[in-house]
Amino acid sequence: MLPFASLLDGAKSRDLEAISLVYRQFLPGVFAYIFFRVPDRNTAEDLTSDVFVHMVERIHKVKATDEATFAAWLFQIARTTVAGYYRGRERMPVSLQEDADLMVSPSPDPAHYVEDCEDRSALVQAINMLTEEQRQVLIGRLLLEYDVGTVARMIGKNVNAVRALQFRALQSLKRILSKRGGRHEITS
Repeated sequence: MLPFASLLDGAKSRDLEAISLVYRQFLPGVFAYIFFRVPDRNTAEDLTSDVFVHMVERIHKVKATDEATFAAWLFQIARTTVAGYYRGRERMPVSLQEDADLMVSPSPDPAHYVEDCEDRSALVQAINMLTEEQRQVLIGRLLLEYDVGTVARMIGKNVNAVRALQFRALQSLKRILSKRGGRHEITS
């Protein structure tokens, strides 16, 4: 696979294959980020599409030269898109999807627990109780599978701050979910 800088250069010059590769690389993370903030899957899919349309329209103007900076730019578009969705509806965000559609057994490993949570609605509520920075770190580390240094550049923090944010986020998830009846175990 091409180094990300080359891929980004191709996308900036409107190379359709490069744009497609960038889209495929970031789709899971952007979708998950939005999905945990809106009331249903259809809305998440629509808003995710809006984010990538915006990306394609403006990618030639992005000043990013590396993956972390580009990811930060793309997730800023996602944040703005979600905020616009709620502003347009003149109501407070309801970040919980009532119909949990992910039903698998939980794992004792915190990272796998996030991926394999038995009770999606409880996880969504717990994630929405985290700070924005904690959510960004979990998305970068667990969904996009970036190393700590890349996530640090993406959110403008140092490596130790990212490690601390990840630790606190996982501890908060453990605490929040254990208050919900003890069915969910996260061990760190």
